[in-house]
Amino acid sequence: MSRIGRAPITVPAGVEVKVGADNFVTVKGPKGTLEQKLTAAITIEQDGGVINVTRPNDLKENRSLHGLTRTLLNNMVVGVTEGFRKELDVNGVGYRVALQGSQLTMNLGYSHQVIMEAPAGITIEVPSPNKIIVSGMNKQMVGQFAAEVREKRPPEPYKGKGIRYSNEVVRRKEGKTGAKK
Repeated sequence: MSRIGRAPITVPAGVEVKVGADNFVTVKGPKGTLEQKLTAAITIEQDGGVINVTRPNDLKENRSLHGLTRTLLNNMVVGVTEGFRKELDVNGVGYRVALQGSQLTMNLGYSHQVIMEAPAGITIEVPSPNKIIVSGMNKQMVGQFAAEVREKRPPEPYKGKGIRYSNEVVRRKEGKTGAKK
């Protein structure tokens, strides 16, 4: 049995979970509403403030969908209560970031500025010229937008310049030393 899939999901006070036909799940909470259609093969049972996810049999497909369905459902509950956030650091001489309305304007050493529009449901904060905070209630959208920002100038291993996640460790390489013999 899946250890993740077996774990019950506790629904905090103020959060309303509705499981409709074909496992169309709607989660309402203080931060907003999330909706998602989950696989119909997995059974979602709600008992008051606890949600249990079970699978019909031990086929390989159902085993892999069991933990996935439970995790997606848990992320929806956490998203409408606390939300998710990703922090990015911008390192490099002349590299800086600014926020103009909902547009993120980045100077990343190119001949032009890189401008990105924040999708609906995503909030961007720029507390300093070299720090970006992406937050929202949908974990997938937050991670996707943070990855797209990082993709504009990924960190390079020689000088460490580029955009990296705050908790990311970039392995540094030693440059050429030349002929010294």
